[in-house]
Amino acid sequence: MGINELKAILKKKKLDLALMYNLDSMKANPNILYLSGYSGIGALIILRKEKHFVIAPEMEVEWAKKSKIKVFTMDKKKFFESINSVIKKNKIKAKKIGLDNNNFSLNAYKHFKKQFRKTKTKDMSLDFLRLRQIKSNNEIKILKKSCSYASNILKKAINNFKDFRTESEAAAFLEYETKKLGLDIAFNPIVASGKNASMPHYEPKNTKLKDGFCVIDFGVKYKGYHSDITRTIYLGKISKKEKEAYALLLNVQKNTIKNIRINDNCGKIYENCIKELKQYSEYFIHGLGHGIGTEIHELPNLSLNSKDKIMRNMAFTIEPGIYIPNKLGVRIEDSILMKNKPHILTKVAKDLLIV
Repeated sequence: MGINELKAILKKKKLDLALMYNLDSMKANPNILYLSGYSGIGALIILRKEKHFVIAPEMEVEWAKKSKIKVFTMDKKKFFESINSVIKKNKIKAKKIGLDNNNFSLNAYKHFKKQFRKTKTKDMSLDFLRLRQIKSNNEIKILKKSCSYASNILKKAINNFKDFRTESEAAAFLEYETKKLGLDIAFNPIVASGKNASMPHYEPKNTKLKDGFCVIDFGVKYKGYHSDITRTIYLGKISKKEKEAYALLLNVQKNTIKNIRINDNCGKIYENCIKELKQYSEYFIHGLGHGIGTEIHELPNLSLNSKDKIMRNMAFTIEPGIYIPNKLGVRIEDSILMKNKPHILTKVAKDLLIV
């Protein structure tokens, strides 16, 4: 699960250990989850030479032990004081510590430095992101399952779409079906109808579903791993121009996926997509895709000027869109696994459905 790779990075950077923490009982630290399988409150310490371990509060110890990693129980001291106490008791060298600044708040850092005054720190956030972008066989199994759950729930929502009166009702159905399976949503679902669909990150309102394109963006979190899928349906009577716009976008999305090869430059993939969108290229206003894993947005980054390259066992989205302000929006998105060729993990029909 990346432990040996991280130890090699610590050795190269001449760091004694990497420290990650989580204070939120409702949300996992993506790196702790990735490296240990533990998603509760506490800290994960990866040592350059010795075995790694978790430090958890007493109420979380039983949960932490299920990750099959050595667990130390925090004492009654403050959070970072307790971590420092464990490190000192076990005579662990901690002169140079690697931190993930992306998941280390400024307030937490102040408390950390009170306990580790003489310690030098180095940001390893990019190292963690690069480490997580290549998925293990176990991660791939989990991601496939996550995408399967998301696909089945979205199919059910689309099949029942005539029963929904409002955008928020459709979004609530997606959430309810997710919770019914004991899963979490990967992000707040988007259901954007009519001219609302021209806003990529629109929040569903308790208003009547409007005629026109309706963008439905949804994903689930299974064992901490995120799936992401978007389908666009049409409500009411569609015009010839709208049909043509959808057909063009669908063709672009399919061609983009089909043509991806190992070692392809992500910025170049984005540029090729822009060319294929032709007259609609100016209405494509976000990146082409992003990595998925223990976070909903990871590496690789498929956007303009990205230097990232596609590698075997990467998981990412491909999601071109057309957004004409105050008129319409169309987006088609799939989660992809890169093997010798790209494999689509999200299995929901993409032919235009008119409701």
